[in-house]
Amino acid sequence: MQNKYLTITAITRYLKAKFDSDDNLRMVFLKVEISNFKAHTTGHMYFSLKDENSKINAIMFRSNASKLNFMPADGSKVLVAGRISVYEATGGYQIYVEEMLEDGMGNLHVAFEKLKKELAKEGLFAPEHKKKIPKIPKRVGIITASTGAAVRDIITTIKRRFPICETILFPTLVQGENAKDDIVRNIERAKNYDLDVLIVGRGGGSIEDLWPFNEEVVARAIYNCEIPVISAVGHEIDFTISDFVADLRAPTPTAAAEMAVPNMLDLTKYIKQLAIRLNEAVNKKIKYEKLYLETIKNSYVLKTPMVMYENKKQTISLMAEKLNTLIMNKVTREKEKLTSLRRHYILNNPEILYQTKKESIASIAKRITELFYNNLKVKQLKLDYLKNNYILKSPEKLYEKQQIKLAGIIDKLELLNPLKIISRGYSVTYKNDKIVKSLKEIKIGDALNIKVTDGFIETKVLEMKEDK
Repeated sequence: MQNKYLTITAITRYLKAKFDSDDNLRMVFLKVEISNFKAHTTGHMYFSLKDENSKINAIMFRSNASKLNFMPADGSKVLVAGRISVYEATGGYQIYVEEMLEDGMGNLHVAFEKLKKELAKEGLFAPEHKKKIPKIPKRVGIITASTGAAVRDIITTIKRRFPICETILFPTLVQGENAKDDIVRNIERAKNYDLDVLIVGRGGGSIEDLWPFNEEVVARAIYNCEIPVISAVGHEIDFTISDFVADLRAPTPTAAAEMAVPNMLDLTKYIKQLAIRLNEAVNKKIKYEKLYLETIKNSYVLKTPMVMYENKKQTISLMAEKLNTLIMNKVTREKEKLTSLRRHYILNNPEILYQTKKESIASIAKRITELFYNNLKVKQLKLDYLKNNYILKSPEKLYEKQQIKLAGIIDKLELLNPLKIISRGYSVTYKNDKIVKSLKEIKIGDALNIKVTDGFIETKVLEMKEDK
């Protein structure tokens, strides 16, 4: 009787299995509003999704939440995709969200990513094209709406931080269909005002409100602007194409003003520090030069200048003495060479040199004569040998001997001639112009050429038999 009663765990698992096996619940698409939003420290997001009449609990795990390009909040209108299942611990059903887009911005998001990718490929976002923001600008241009919190925040911040800086406002449409053209027009106007920095931006809003700053014409106008541009569009979590192409991106309009100009108090403090450091450096330099001057005044040379003269005089004297010694040594060596030459036997008796040369020539002449007669004797012996050679005496015997030798060679060639062998009834078999020497080189069906005495026989292999 007790077996018909189930536990809560069992019925919950049964319902979960039903949910998980339903194809219609594995991926659902909902157009809803977020409530009770909570971002956990683990990165997971917990919230509720509701419409006019119903509500469902939802969870988005960190792996999917990290892909979002916006931060969900209570009241956000969103488009979600996910699976419906039962959470066993509470027994309630909920949706596990895998994708989420802000409602109404799905197409805009696709267009944003497409343009961003194209401009990045062209190099409009490359760091090497970014211009530096001057540290102390004299004139700052502001392209934004003439009314609203953004322009007030920018001007107020600049005047508070750096009141000596001049600001020029270019009232601009920052929302709507004509906004992009008005922004481009004012960027071109700003080029004629000798600006050091140009702030382009507006306050926060939906993606539709911020869309003029995602237009390609605006991005190219900022890229081609010769003035360093700070982009300040929306809030810190808002990113537009203008942010990527500008020379510097500010998270808010107020932050843009802080980036554009220095703080006067900080500059004043810095200048005072520089003045202190300069005074210290000057005093240190003066002190060093005074010490150096005192050292020169007290130097041994200035007090006893004759000492320097005497040292130089002594040095010159030593050098003169050394030079004189070198000259005398050189003269002595040259005199010794001259004396040696004068005593040389050639100068005293030049006939000895003539006699030596004469004897050398006579020796060479004698050797040449001997070589000539020796060569002549060799030639005479060769001539006598040729005269007594039997070939010259009876050349017909040499001819007969060569004829006998040639006949022997012809007989050997005739024995080796394959045509002679074929004429005795033999033949030569070819396959592809190569001689066949073994059955292993052919197979059934091969075409063969057989050489006989008066020609070739073309044949085909039908059968093969080995010798036994």
